[in-house]
Amino acid sequence: MKYLRMPFQRDTIAPMMALLFASAVSLALISLCIVWTKNFHYGLLIWNLFLAWLPLLFALLARDTFRSQPQPTWRGYGWAGLWLLFFPNSLYIFTDLIHLWMSFRLHFWIDLTLILLCALTGLVLGFVSLYLMQSVVAQRFGRVASWLFVGLAAALCSFGIYLGRFLRFNSWDVLRPGKIYHGLDVWMGSPMINTTSAAFLVFFALFVFIAYLMLYALTRLPKIDFALAAPEKGHAESVRCHA
Repeated sequence: MKYLRMPFQRDTIAPMMALLFASAVSLALISLCIVWTKNFHYGLLIWNLFLAWLPLLFALLARDTFRSQPQPTWRGYGWAGLWLLFFPNSLYIFTDLIHLWMSFRLHFWIDLTLILLCALTGLVLGFVSLYLMQSVVAQRFGRVASWLFVGLAAALCSFGIYLGRFLRFNSWDVLRPGKIYHGLDVWMGSPMINTTSAAFLVFFALFVFIAYLMLYALTRLPKIDFALAAPEKGHAESVRCHA
């Protein structure tokens, strides 16, 4: 029961409900597209959306562990390591846009909207998890260190997405270090590829950092006071009487 209540604490219940709603709508639309087109390729979006949820779950576990333990423990660092390992999966869905022009799409705009909906859901999933991890770092090491952590996470996320999209690695390949070593060795030995990949790594890292910064700034907007926004009943009746 503790782990079921963890995502629905007071500070996370609003984004959690929004993310569950967005994920449910995405799954319903993907299922509808599969039934309509008889194309099971859409099922890959379901898998990628599932992977996008994992960083948030690991971040919640890491934050809960660091909160409950006065001193850092191997369990807390373990959850944090799993979060970092799977964090690129939350933004990886954006690269699925490549499928739109690799082959003819009869329903191009429908496919584009569906991928963007899943990608946006994954992005917010990743950024909520990043915010939770930043709060842990800020509490232990200070505000400046927390933003350096965000910059490092954005860079590593960009590198992880590059490994997944172009070198075709996935998070599970960490269990096969030989394959990763061989792939990186071949990649580093190709200067032409390195020139192109360096631009991707820098640009995507900037995209992640700037997008997170903008959403972080939105959370600092003052809350709407609906009691003040709506006219009082007595005042509204008084205005009608004078009119």
